[in-house]
Amino acid sequence: MYLPTIKGHVPCNAVQAFRAFLEFCYIVQHDVVMEETLHNLQDALNQYHHYQMIFKEVGVHPDGFALPRQHSLIHYSSLVRAFGASNGLCSSITESKHIKAVKEPWQQSNCYEALGQMLLTNQHLDKLAAACINFTHHGMLDGTVLSAMLKMISESYTQSFLTSSNTNTRGLAQHSLHQ
Repeated sequence: MYLPTIKGHVPCNAVQAFRAFLEFCYIVQHDVVMEETLHNLQDALNQYHHYQMIFKEVGVHPDGFALPRQHSLIHYSSLVRAFGASNGLCSSITESKHIKAVKEPWQQSNCYEALGQMLLTNQHLDKLAAACINFTHHGMLDGTVLSAMLKMISESYTQSFLTSSNTNTRGLAQHSLHQ
């Protein structure tokens, strides 16, 4: 986001909230995180929490923010201390897996005791994926049924042509020998 484009169009504290949030995002992308980096990270987070109150005050989000991703920001420093830098790891990877493994099976269930249905759906999807890999490995998914039939007919026609050609050639050779 290019902050000067919104300056003057939104309240100053909103610009400061965006700036602090972007600063936090830039810091977490560092490959190497030192103690000073974590201090700057915490400072950016504190500023963001201070300035984000403008959204509540102007009525953009009257109840305040309690979004899961924003809540997870407060745990980042302790997680870096425990596990090291994330090296640009993005939560969208796990979110896309969550959608495939949880949200879509939930929508396919009847929502009553859905866990068993969801697990069964995931099991079926895993088996279909394994079968697809196996079929591809054995060349069973190459082309269409029509292309396979045309290939088989073409090979059969070529084979019968070669066989009849060889028979005719042998017949001509034997006929020449007898003369």
